[in-house]
Amino acid sequence: MRRRRYLSLLLLAATGVCTLAVLTPLVMILYRVAREGAGALNWTFLTHLPTPPGESGGGMGNAVVGTLEMLAVALAVGLPLGLAGALYTAELGRERWAGVVRFAADVLTGVPTIVTGLFVYALVVVPMRRFSALAGGLALAMILLPITLRAGEEALRAVPASYREAALALGASRGRMWRGVLLPAARRGLIAAALLGVMRTAGETAPLLLTSLNNSQWNLRLGRPMASLTVQIYTYATGPYDDWHQQAWAAALLLLLLVGGLGLIARWWSGRGEAA
Repeated sequence: MRRRRYLSLLLLAATGVCTLAVLTPLVMILYRVAREGAGALNWTFLTHLPTPPGESGGGMGNAVVGTLEMLAVALAVGLPLGLAGALYTAELGRERWAGVVRFAADVLTGVPTIVTGLFVYALVVVPMRRFSALAGGLALAMILLPITLRAGEEALRAVPASYREAALALGASRGRMWRGVLLPAARRGLIAAALLGVMRTAGETAPLLLTSLNNSQWNLRLGRPMASLTVQIYTYATGPYDDWHQQAWAAALLLLLLVGGLGLIARWWSGRGEAA
């Protein structure tokens, strides 16, 4: 017993050291981004256009709107497909093509996002002969789709089998059981899966460089190039002006707040679902 107690304490100490080693860089990054970006993150930054190179002031209002618009396109395209794939693989897992769909989702999850951007560039940008927000949204949708599919499948599998059996025993068809019992029961998990997908796609830069490119003006048309926070961060961080660097830190802080807020919402929503 003494040996096992010492071994337990040793492994507990090793776990604490590993946890500290993981959290320390994260805390340092968050502290640096918050310290550098808090001063430039204000209402002007959120509502004004970028100023010409060399001039101080301005903001990234167009990039904020562009990021939200392309995420909306990604959700409109990738979320229905991801949830449909999740329902297919979770409920018809023994079907011949269910394993193929699951394998394809796993492969897409591991594909570098710049390859996804290059694929959408060849499929959408080249035929259209211009960069566009639509191409950027489709690239983000391809990244969001497999994440939503796999997370949604786990949420559907977590619903007890007795729910399905009770609905079928009462005479409901399989489609009615899916609509009226299964999906409502897994609603919280599916919403959390969608939020996790948005978190994963919100910080992508490489696919947008090849699809939506950038735009220094306000733009709401999907068929035209559009600014995004990630591309603006890349452009400003590699620029020669100190004011650009400060605004890049502010955009990074805003992006962290967006992703962190979605993460907290997803955890809270999943926790409520487990408690229920």
